[in-house]
Amino acid sequence: MAFDKRYYYLIKLQYLGYRFHGWQKQPDVKTIHLMIDRTLKFILKDIKFKTLGAGRTDAMVSANEAALELFIYNAPIKDFDEFLALFNHNLPQDIRALSIKEVDKNFNIIQDSKIKEYHYVFSEGQKNHPFCAPILTTILEPLDVELMKKGALLFKGTHYFKSYCYKATATGEFVRTIEDCELTENTDYTANFFPEKSYVLKVKGKGFMRNQIRLMFGVLIKLGRGEVDLDYIKTSLSNDSTEVMDYIAPASGLILHAIDFE
Repeated sequence: MAFDKRYYYLIKLQYLGYRFHGWQKQPDVKTIHLMIDRTLKFILKDIKFKTLGAGRTDAMVSANEAALELFIYNAPIKDFDEFLALFNHNLPQDIRALSIKEVDKNFNIIQDSKIKEYHYVFSEGQKNHPFCAPILTTILEPLDVELMKKGALLFKGTHYFKSYCYKATATGEFVRTIEDCELTENTDYTANFFPEKSYVLKVKGKGFMRNQIRLMFGVLIKLGRGEVDLDYIKTSLSNDSTEVMDYIAPASGLILHAIDFE
């Protein structure tokens, strides 16, 4: 009996999530993973393959850099440049493959240690051009951004993040480490229709829980509005916190900015 020989590849890609129902395949809706597999099936024709993502993004969340593992059976990719050109030619215009490299069978895109950096882009105090909507959240009320910068720093380090997990179960791992968290003026994402001033919350860490960053930014918005104070955020990160965050910031301001495997 002949066994299939497997070849392993790591593909980096980027996408605008605005018209998709997130990464994961679901019945009857358009998702990133569905469109990628559909495109690969078209270009690989009868070659057997399987794909695994490095994690899931929610509906309307975008990625400047995401990762995918491609398993191909019995027919290795011989020319990476040619493969990327063909892949990109057939992907929808809001998904682009950035790179491909061969990895070995010991590489595991889900279990291998990786650092993810997320950006949340927003502006405050004014209505923006509608073209901003896919990647920039508009907070119409004026916000105390300087206070929000102080609040962002409180998330840095190892804390108990149960209050920042959507529908947390009793058995989850809620002690998480945020390697870096800062709120700065946005110079990463620009366009001539962007407001004169916008901001970005940058969060870096190994693992995030469901809606964690959107809940973190949600409490920073409440801080900026004067609805909570810095002590509230400190208390919400303590080991005995029972607070349940009730404000999930909109998805369309969130971008998976970079993913690096250690």
